[in-house]
Amino acid sequence: MNPKAYHLVSLGCAKNTVDSESMSQLLNHEGFHPTDQPSQAGVLIVNTCGFIGPAKEESLQVLKDLAKKKRKGQLLIAAGCLTQRYGMEVARQVPGVDGILGTQRWMDVVEVVQRTREGKSPQPQYHLPEPAQTSPSARPGEPAVPIELPAKETGVLRAAVLGASAYLKIADGCRRPCAFCAIPLIKGTAISRPMEAILHEAQVLQEAGIRELILIAQDTTDYGYDLGRSPAGARQDLPLLLQRLAAQAPGIDWMRILYLYPGFVPEPLLEVMASNPQILPYLDMPLQHAHPETLRRMQRPANIDWTYRTIEKMRLALPDLALRTTFIVGYPGETEAEFQALLDFVKELRFDRVGVFQYSFEPGTPSEPLGDPISAAVKQERYERLMELQQGISLERNQSQVGRTLPVLIEGTGDGVSLGRSYRDAPEIDGMVIVEGELPVGEIIPISITGALTYDLSGVPAQTAHLQLIQPGSEAASLLRSKKHRTRHHD
Repeated sequence: MNPKAYHLVSLGCAKNTVDSESMSQLLNHEGFHPTDQPSQAGVLIVNTCGFIGPAKEESLQVLKDLAKKKRKGQLLIAAGCLTQRYGMEVARQVPGVDGILGTQRWMDVVEVVQRTREGKSPQPQYHLPEPAQTSPSARPGEPAVPIELPAKETGVLRAAVLGASAYLKIADGCRRPCAFCAIPLIKGTAISRPMEAILHEAQVLQEAGIRELILIAQDTTDYGYDLGRSPAGARQDLPLLLQRLAAQAPGIDWMRILYLYPGFVPEPLLEVMASNPQILPYLDMPLQHAHPETLRRMQRPANIDWTYRTIEKMRLALPDLALRTTFIVGYPGETEAEFQALLDFVKELRFDRVGVFQYSFEPGTPSEPLGDPISAAVKQERYERLMELQQGISLERNQSQVGRTLPVLIEGTGDGVSLGRSYRDAPEIDGMVIVEGELPVGEIIPISITGALTYDLSGVPAQTAHLQLIQPGSEAASLLRSKKHRTRHHD
């Protein structure tokens, strides 16, 4: 065991991954180094997720498993969303935890490790701010060249590199009033990062050889609202950021936007996307439901006419648009008629990608008074019906790609095939393109699409294109079978 080695487990969403990478940078700067082997690490860190019940359970189980195997002299630090909200509970349920680090204090990780190691207190070291105030309203890899850190914001890059792609956080927290969501309780209100810092980091990532930049926040459409501009003007901030990113990092081939809030998608955003080939025609807009009464109980935008009009505008402005959304089934009060309205909505709008979650009761959220009256059996049955419907739609949307040539970012090879993603596929949550032959990892290569599965496409390099469908029973298809229901917590 090396006291200067650390093993960090990152759970939950991509925003958590960015925080994990930022903690790693701080540790590395102080002479620590990462290891994949927990038994070799002097410091064990779990960056937890506490968004919904299953995520909380997973985080606690990972902590308990590491606590059971702790060796003499090892430290176990619990960080992230779960500890931000339930720090005392985590300490009670996992006696082996030595330090507690909230999601808003990730920058204190070195201090927590040092103070815990000094043994100043037999109790866990707590680094938690005051309770957050709610507002009114492929595995990370190393970049091609060393990253030169910006001077501001604790001196770390607020990005997570995954091969040739990188998540870049543009804001944190959320000021939306969604009744089911604990994020404002965990992370506080929305705080946008300075545009100049984001632009600098994009240039750093470009120099590191990044091919795809993925902009993330709890709500990317809200970027800039808190930076001293008027509410009307704030809607121009995301389009302006994209324009400046494209100009200052022209070597980044793809720029992808995640997590748009319904009701606040400005037309200038679509205009910027349509006019700049670097910005992918891909949008992730979690709608959560399609019945106005359900949405009102959720405290979400309930104007379904707006949704229809906006999606029509999106598809007119971006004819090749890949549109992803997420829905919650089994929300308190959801009747069979309300659920049927959701099915009809999905059938009519035909999204490229859909993630489905069963409602998770979260104490302390505005929906707490509603309880959790819908049974687990009904939630599961509705989940299965919606997923079955979307699987047929996803297959048809994929089949429409057969015969096209798509640029594909190659992410892995083996056994005579390559796996990559097209513009239609965000990392970790969407499909893959399986390509005949082993191609250079990290390159974007034109691929002729020759086959379609429910979630994935198959093809061959454009220069050797020929019609050769991957059949469901083939060896290549078996590589993808385990990814039948790709979802990831969006918190």
